[in-house]
This record gives sequence, structure tokens and C-alpha cells, in this order.
Amino acid sequence: MAQSQFSLEGKIALVTGGGRGIGAGIAQCLAQAGADVVIADYTMELAETGAQTIAALGKRTAALQVDVREPDSVAAMVEAVEKQFGRLDIAMNNAGVVSLGGVEELTLEQWDDVIDINLRGVFLCCQAEIRVMRKQKFGRIINTASIAGKVGFPQLCHYSASKFGVIGMTNAIAKEVAKDGITVNALCPGIVGTGMWRGETGLSGKWALPGETEEASWARHQQIFLPQGEAQTPEDMGQMVVYLASAPHVTGQALAVDGGFSL
Repeated sequence: MAQSQFSLEGKIALVTGGGRGIGAGIAQCLAQAGADVVIADYTMELAETGAQTIAALGKRTAALQVDVREPDSVAAMVEAVEKQFGRLDIAMNNAGVVSLGGVEELTLEQWDDVIDINLRGVFLCCQAEIRVMRKQKFGRIINTASIAGKVGFPQLCHYSASKFGVIGMTNAIAKEVAKDGITVNALCPGIVGTGMWRGETGLSGKWALPGETEEASWARHQQIFLPQGEAQTPEDMGQMVVYLASAPHVTGQALAVDGGFSL
């Protein structure tokens, strides 16, 4: 297929949680495909770091601070994008958190924190973004779910609940806006070398065998869970997002980039 089919030149994209990890990789891929990319994150420092990377790629950008749990904060974010750039074409709702806890030990605070950010936050973002995209008669919304939204993981019942919810919500919203020129899809990352498997939770370390280092546990988990035997990267996620941002007739899907985990 011609490279021009995946060109996002002239498009305005917004990435929440775009200052690091998967979000940063997605933002960079969108910019490399031609889009101008606004980075939103919980802390302004992370947002500015992400925006600096986009600017270095020669694209227009902006850094915004957002708390996706709060309707006013989300509305202000989307309004700022529309005011500065005139439109919003691509929305990558990626902001999320994870924590560990068995079902008996999990606190209500942990449950609420994960559900509020991962599920409520995606809902609020979709709601605000669709108000702009319906006026344009065009939009591409991609919500970050997870393979944990298709298969439950021990110690992660709250996280799985939030991501199963994102997939169901994505499918439902896609049907609501299907005739408005808007597509809505979910990205389901597999085992990426950031996030829940390593940096944020040390999950591979939690599941380490007696006397096994976290690094050895990480390598073993890649071999166990991935037919390809290696983890995915943020750039792998970005490639799928560029495709979804380019595809007019793919909607309501939950597409896994997981190295064959969900074969």
C-alpha cells in the first residue's frame, strides 16, 4: 500500500498520558505520520517533555495539563485544542494507571483510583471529543484498553474490570457515532517493556520464582506469554494507532498488539 494512504498530514491529534511510555511512543508515531500533536498529561512537566519531542520532529504542538477524572478539566483540554488549532481530528485516550492487589487485599481506594482514571476518564474524554468531532463530521477516537481487557490477570481484577469496560464502552459509542464520520476503536497493548509489567508495578518481579531476579523474571515472562518471545514497544502501539487514524471503515474494534498472546 502506498505510504500516502497512512499520511496524517494536516490532522490535529491529542494524546492523553502522552508524556511518557506508550503515550509518548504513540505521539511520536502520529507526528512522524504528519499530524500536529497536542500532549496532555497529569503533570505539566510530563506534558512539556512530550511536546518538546514533537516539536523536535518539526510538527506543531502544545502541552496541556489534565486530570481526566474531572469533567471541567477534560472540557478545558478539548476547548484549548479547538481554540489553538481550530479542530480536533484524532483523539488518543491513553491516560491510565495500574496497581497490584489480590481480591481480598484490594482496597476501595485502589479500586476507585483505577476505575476513575481508566474508565471514567476515557468516558469523559470521548464525550468532550465527540462534541467537537460531530460538528466537523469527522473524527478518529482510539481508547487504550489492554489484553487485560480480554483476559483477566491475577492481582489485577480492578485493572481488568476497567479495561473490559473500555472495550465495551468503545463498541457502544462506535455504534452511536457511526454515521457522523467518527470511528471509535480500542487499542489493546500486550506485554510492553513499560507500564504494568515493569516500571510502574514491578509485576514481573512480583511473580518471580524464589531467588529469581526481576530481570530474569521479566525474561521468563516474555517466553511464557509471548509466542514471539519478546515484548512489544510503544512504537508498535503507535503503528497501530496511525493505521486506525487512517482507516475510515474500521470502527468498534478492540485490536490487540500483543506478539501473539491472544492467538
